[in-house]
Amino acid sequence: DPRQRWLRELAALSQQLQQVHPNVLAKILKQRTVYQNEEIVVIDKPYGLPVHGGPSIKNCIADVLPILAKMLENMKADPLHLCHRLDKETTGVMVLARSKEAAEKIRLLFKTRQVEKIYWAVVLGDPDPVEGIVEIPIVEKEVQSHQSHYKMTLAPNYRLCPEDGKVMRIRKNRSAESAVTRYRRLASASACSLLELQPITGVKHQIRVHLAYGLGCPILGDHKYSHWSKLAPQKLPELTLRRLKLEQSKARHLPLHLHAHRLRLPLGQPLDFVCKPPPFFQKTLRKLELDIPKD
Repeated sequence: DPRQRWLRELAALSQQLQQVHPNVLAKILKQRTVYQNEEIVVIDKPYGLPVHGGPSIKNCIADVLPILAKMLENMKADPLHLCHRLDKETTGVMVLARSKEAAEKIRLLFKTRQVEKIYWAVVLGDPDPVEGIVEIPIVEKEVQSHQSHYKMTLAPNYRLCPEDGKVMRIRKNRSAESAVTRYRRLASASACSLLELQPITGVKHQIRVHLAYGLGCPILGDHKYSHWSKLAPQKLPELTLRRLKLEQSKARHLPLHLHAHRLRLPLGQPLDFVCKPPPFFQKTLRKLELDIPKD
């Protein structure tokens, strides 16, 4: 049954790279190398692979950088260095540096916002307006519920006064970070949209929070930011479930549909890297009848 096969594929996505030997993982990353020169190596990051390790994590990118360097160069190669990070569930363009000096130079380019990053996301609903900028600071807060947990959330500088409906300035939250995301709708169908996103700043979970809480269009498969007060699978519109050939009870298996599509790096001459969305993302676009833009 194709439905069952699709479900099994989705359920396995997060697990598969955690089961392999580190040498096998390094080999997979080598196959996913899209560019290299004497300073950098650019990979197409797979789904479900964390950048850094943690208590329940068997495999991560940081741990296999020495093995990957030797596979790309020779047995005497220095380990590669991380320059920036992507969430475990985010796929696409990721830059690694061959030396500490190159890594520091690239980190500074990210920090000073000289790197242009373009993401694609499938979201629920339709943003209104269809193109614009979300500029709302973000802060981390504890969610008080039967299952206490932490989430990033909006910390706006303004709100409406309940008495007269006038705009009031709120005292600035000292721990909030300023966050700016440009967005543009590329396609819309099946109660979903495909958006192109350009984060101008780099706050943790910025795109996910701005889309879910700023625009009311959570990313498909973002079970963390589709609700505020609970940890539960995302509730999907009937039409979306029908097109995806999925039941609501199986929605928890849907992966996060956020892809780092393009990155422009001003390193000497500007370098421009593009990674196609992974197969599960492309399959979802076809099922939802969202047209993939031609680059």
